[in-house]
Amino acid sequence: MPELTTNWVIFTDLDGSLLDHDTYRWDDAGPWLNRLQRRQVPIIITTSKTAAEIMPLQQALGLSDMPAIAENGAHILLPSSRRSSPSTSSLTYSDICRQLQQLRERYGFLFRGFADMDAAAVAAVTGLTLPQAALARQRHASEPLLWQGDTASLETFRACLAQKKLSLTQGGRFLHVMHNGISKGIAVHQLIKQLQAVTRQALATIGLGDGPNDASLLEATDYAVIIKGKHNHHVTLSPNSCKEIYRTQAAGPAGWSEGLTYFLGRYEAELLD
Repeated sequence: MPELTTNWVIFTDLDGSLLDHDTYRWDDAGPWLNRLQRRQVPIIITTSKTAAEIMPLQQALGLSDMPAIAENGAHILLPSSRRSSPSTSSLTYSDICRQLQQLRERYGFLFRGFADMDAAAVAAVTGLTLPQAALARQRHASEPLLWQGDTASLETFRACLAQKKLSLTQGGRFLHVMHNGISKGIAVHQLIKQLQAVTRQALATIGLGDGPNDASLLEATDYAVIIKGKHNHHVTLSPNSCKEIYRTQAAGPAGWSEGLTYFLGRYEAELLD
């Protein structure tokens, strides 16, 4: 088996990217997962999901020996311990929920967060099974919200969050509230530095995502794959942030595979054999 010409690392979002938005299956990504795993190309999950959700998914995907990024960058999961690193946020989940409740009581903002739902309610709005929804509620440093107000009040809400050093980012299904200074991209940069220190070789990185909360992830990589999303959330990247950007025609795992074929099919054609 000929060696690859480059040391590739893949950073990927889950829902709407590697996983189907509705079924959470990855059948269409299977061939590329197998190719990359045979060549020992690192595939690093980078998601808004919790550490508790990621670990069984890594096992099912055959990625248990890989690091992962949880809660939009709040935690880095290390394969040596299979536990999350200390949160990069100085605010706990309880802190965030308390501040959200204060804003709701003061201004009457209309939203529903995971803290307002039990596992059955989370399952109902996500399509997850009840056990999966219970894992999704095991949060440490971010709160997903369903916004129920109008656009004007959303911008007021965003400004109020900023005053409390909180940020708001749009995911596939939910808005996510986090402490300022946390993002997928920052965590990606941290992991790239760690991997380079271990390999002592130059790395080429590919990022794959479908939502606005993936923008920093994509901007942190050399080659960005913007996967067609189910929702009309346009993903905009900063000029010259990547060497090349590709927008897929297909959505979900099919788009995930399309993006890898576009880049790796060009630079590592033997992977298609």
